[in-house]
Amino acid sequence: MSGPLIFPILLGCFAGIVINYLADVLPMTRRFSQPACPQCGAPFTWKDYLSFQACINGHKRTARFWVLQIVIMAISVYTWFQPPSKIGYGLGLLLITYFGVVFVIDVEHRLILHPTSIFGSLLGLVVGFTSNGLVPTLLGGLGGFLIMLGLYYFGVLFSRLRAKRLRARGQAADDEEALGAGDVILAAILGFILGWPLIWFSLLFGILLGGLFGLLLIAFLFVVRKYKENVFMVFMPYGPFLILSAFFIIFLPNWIITIVPK
Repeated sequence: MSGPLIFPILLGCFAGIVINYLADVLPMTRRFSQPACPQCGAPFTWKDYLSFQACINGHKRTARFWVLQIVIMAISVYTWFQPPSKIGYGLGLLLITYFGVVFVIDVEHRLILHPTSIFGSLLGLVVGFTSNGLVPTLLGGLGGFLIMLGLYYFGVLFSRLRAKRLRARGQAADDEEALGAGDVILAAILGFILGWPLIWFSLLFGILLGGLFGLLLIAFLFVVRKYKENVFMVFMPYGPFLILSAFFIIFLPNWIITIVPK
């Protein structure tokens, strides 16, 4: 695909603004609302927000805001020249925007929100039907849901055994679970997008990515002498790794084929 580079840059900038905005307001209000400064809570005017100005108290935009803008613009440019087969640049950028919103909110708040899940389900059905047809799309959603549901209940069992062990040691037990219900819904959405049988590989790859990150995190915390037994419960939302896995498969298929040859 050819065209002036300004188009993917501007569209990527707009997508980054949308992701930043939704990641700022949805965890707080669960709806479209006026953006506010994350540092002091002062409301932005729409003019100041869209022009990247500081809040009325002088607080500049966070590092996340700028990093996300740059990353999404870079992905937009890449997708402009290497669009996903069958869905193209436009639908691909919309999918990137959805992935970005879920990724950032889950990293920052450990939440996968119902509004994003509803939108993701509709988007997933459209992308899946366009890419794979109706039957593989529905089977992918069902397969993703059932696979992650089984892992969810395994996580519930793990959490109960962990709490029992902590109480036996005289320590306070918490209600943290290895996976949440939002992860189950996200797996179903990714199943719609990827279809069957690709969803099972995507979930496996996402779990492996999460495990690799966990090992690196443990190694780092050991080095700085801040390791605690419950580190995974504190630092490890799994939604971002599922999102990364699906992103690699859809937008970097040649890279996936290189590491997993047929």
